[in-house]
Amino acid sequence: MNSARQSIAAGFLLAVLSACGGEVAQELPPQQWQGMEVRVEPRPSPLHEGTTEFLVMVTDNRGKPAYNLVVSLRTRDQDPWVQAIEDGQVGVYRRGIKVEPGAGGVLQVQLRRNDAEGMLLFPLKQQP
Repeated sequence: MNSARQSIAAGFLLAVLSACGGEVAQELPPQQWQGMEVRVEPRPSPLHEGTTEFLVMVTDNRGKPAYNLVVSLRTRDQDPWVQAIEDGQVGVYRRGIKVEPGAGGVLQVQLRRNDAEGMLLFPLKQQP
């Protein structure tokens, strides 16, 4: 009797989770800079035109949060860099920026630490 309840509960949970989906979150592959892993997560995801919040998550080579960075974002070369806000000392930087209409684009992430500076490019795909 107990396994029958578990099977029903598992089936119900699976049905609820599959109904919640619809759109699949956009995954941007992580990249490396100065021995750190940089991941980006757009919100909302999948990406739509308009203002989008980007979370930039940075971990050092030990997997610990990297919180001593200046992170700036933009989506086009002609746009000014906008500095992301650091969420405490947890290696998360966030900023809302406007994403222009179109089939795609690139999120440019500028990273600065001490005297080192670099830029990573994350391809974006918009949903209609």
